[in-house]
Amino acid sequence: MFNILRSGMLIIAMTLLLILVGGAVGGRDGAMVFFFISMVFNLFSYLYSDKLVITMYRAKKADRERYSELHSILEELSLRAELPKTPELYIVPMDVPNAFATGRSPKKAVVAVTEGLLNSMRKDEIAAVIAHELGHIKNWDMLIQTIVASMASAIMWLSFIARWGAILGGGGRGNRNNGGLLGILFVAIIAPLAATLVQLSVSRSREYMADDFSAKLMGSGEPLANALLTLHGQSRFHRNEEAITPATAHMFIFPSGIGRGMGKLFSTHPSLEDRLKNLKVSLP
Repeated sequence: MFNILRSGMLIIAMTLLLILVGGAVGGRDGAMVFFFISMVFNLFSYLYSDKLVITMYRAKKADRERYSELHSILEELSLRAELPKTPELYIVPMDVPNAFATGRSPKKAVVAVTEGLLNSMRKDEIAAVIAHELGHIKNWDMLIQTIVASMASAIMWLSFIARWGAILGGGGRGNRNNGGLLGILFVAIIAPLAATLVQLSVSRSREYMADDFSAKLMGSGEPLANALLTLHGQSRFHRNEEAITPATAHMFIFPSGIGRGMGKLFSTHPSLEDRLKNLKVSLP
């Protein structure tokens, strides 16, 4: 419940930030125009992201005969999750153990797992990872991420206009009425940074919810915790191989490069320590 409330509060914060930036640059009408433009771009991404990411990572539909046990796991967990339809299952030809979910809705969803994940995990750990991805599908995370990305894109567009307006001599009386130099600084630099941090915070919040969903379906957080420990250990061996692109990092259960300290602010996922703590499992 806390993470649901947190996601809601972060989306409200993003909305307020968009209103402030839009008002500073072009008033309410300006904000609405660029919000509409960003919505168009992100709607396209929402509708076709599943096809794009599957193509990007050369994923293939899992043969039902060869991967019969994996199909059975997915079907059983989908029934437990009360999804309207079992997601399509894809295999990613990648040695790095990982998985992701995509699709526009629970009725048109995809779960993809890498060959590395199948080769490095026990059956219960694989099931826990799939349950995590079903949590994203159940919670409509693809739609929520699209909404947040739309607002973040609008803020980026508006800040871009503000920067060029200031460079080309837009720092006259009109800008003084909107807060002068401090207003331009806020719109051009601080607002995009704040939007990025909020967007990443929403992503991290949804990861906690998917982790909780996995623990609920599996009856315990231990299988997912063991899977996360395996993913963390394997990521060190594959640090410079088959890298996950920054544009799709939020889709995977465990992207590489999660930092510590200040670096955690710019991560799409919580740290391993925080995820294990959320699952109420101690580090070994």
